[in-house]
Amino acid sequence: MQHTMAQLLGSLFLVGILFQATSGIFMEKLSNKKLCADEECSYTISLAQAKEDFTAPDCRFINFRSDQLIYVYAKLLPDEGAGEYWLGSVYSERLVEQMGVIGFFPSNLVTETNVFKKENVEIPTTDIDFFCD
Repeated sequence: MQHTMAQLLGSLFLVGILFQATSGIFMEKLSNKKLCADEECSYTISLAQAKEDFTAPDCRFINFRSDQLIYVYAKLLPDEGAGEYWLGSVYSERLVEQMGVIGFFPSNLVTETNVFKKENVEIPTTDIDFFCD
């Protein structure tokens, strides 16, 4: 009976992995470390304002328009030769469909207007940080 239960659980585990693999994709990591306001990256580090429009090149990124406000939740620490990306969410009445969507964007396209948390926690990124639905 125990052997059958283990087989059933193993089968359910494999089905779960296959379902996850078919409903999303793990994209290449943009960095191996990030700075967050807390261990879960759930609090806002700062508020930034877009200097120009940005169109997301893939599902890891967010779109924004010039002058839009973006809540910043994490700052990726760039690996050697990589660009610097931040993780945030757009706040604006101009692109309501983008509100609440969290994604990466180049930090050089924004200006931080308010810093809410100066002391930040450095934590490793995980594959799920770069998962796309």
